[in-house]
Amino acid sequence: MKKYNGERHSRGFTCWGQFVAMMFCQLAHAHSLREICGGLAGCEGKLKHLGLGDAPCRSTLAYANEHRPWEVYRDLFYSVLQRCQGEAGQRGHGFRFKNKLLSMDASTIGLCVSMYDWAHFQRAKGAVKLHLLLDHDGFLPKYAVITTGKTHEIQIARRIIFEPGTIVVFDQGYTDAGWWAALNQQGVYFVSRLRADLKYQVERDMAIPPAHGHLRKDQQIRILHWRGKSISGLRRIEVWVEEKQQMMVLLTNHPRLAASTVAEIYRQRWQIETFFKSLKQLLKVKTFVGTNQSAVMTQLWVALIVMLLLRWLKLKARYGWSLSNLIALLRHQLFVYRDLWIWLNDPFQGPPGLSESEQMSLFAAG
Repeated sequence: MKKYNGERHSRGFTCWGQFVAMMFCQLAHAHSLREICGGLAGCEGKLKHLGLGDAPCRSTLAYANEHRPWEVYRDLFYSVLQRCQGEAGQRGHGFRFKNKLLSMDASTIGLCVSMYDWAHFQRAKGAVKLHLLLDHDGFLPKYAVITTGKTHEIQIARRIIFEPGTIVVFDQGYTDAGWWAALNQQGVYFVSRLRADLKYQVERDMAIPPAHGHLRKDQQIRILHWRGKSISGLRRIEVWVEEKQQMMVLLTNHPRLAASTVAEIYRQRWQIETFFKSLKQLLKVKTFVGTNQSAVMTQLWVALIVMLLLRWLKLKARYGWSLSNLIALLRHQLFVYRDLWIWLNDPFQGPPGLSESEQMSLFAAG
């Protein structure tokens, strides 16, 4: 906060107060600044327990969203992420190998170009793009960047430094032979789809185990002249997808994993698609309570913090929550005084029984 001078011209409305208001926007699914401020004002003094004196006025919240640096909430996201990862522990990704498994993808959020002219994307469309790296140990996000829609995914991917031995899964949008060669040099493995227009030369055909009938080919190939780059030592794997009745062609630089394991790794990429789907369906990220860049970025980063906390609570709870049920029931419990962990583990428990003295008191009063 001090790094970005976030409290400058705060007019008594702190960064914490703004964060509480925008968290309420996400969890209560408020559609406007008026709903946020009105909802907080109707909490009957319970805001004092959150360190707030009163609910903000609509103009005060609008001014904070417009002028306060959104980087405050980006840094808060990474601070919360570090704590959640530390407390969640190593849950594992379900595979036998010990390598870290990550999925990488980006999702576009459309905007009206006439109202959000700073996010110009196409001739008649605006957009922002969320770039995400998902850790399969607990399915918590590991890295996030929000840009305008014109920023290509590969530009963000080139900035990320992975630990040696990591396996990264991504789709065809990250096709770049130069970047793949850099991953090889770093000792990082990847699994992706092979673009149909990518020219290659087969160096060797490898045996397919007869037990895996959906596998058709496992070849060692060399990519030829992709934008001036060539790379060898890659594997091309053909997998028949029965549900779609089509052939899926995978590409990896891992020399030892079984072809069936590579296919299953790519299938697990749907976890990051589920993350984007949950974010857009359950939280307030497709419509915004402000139009300038700071307001939009603040709302998106707070939404990511909420999603991170929801996934962490789901991970820690013993009850079998789905994210949709968890946030739906949380909306009814926002300002209810009860033990969070007891509720998370047994959300439908009845009220505690009355002691004999309490029953006698009620009988006497009646």
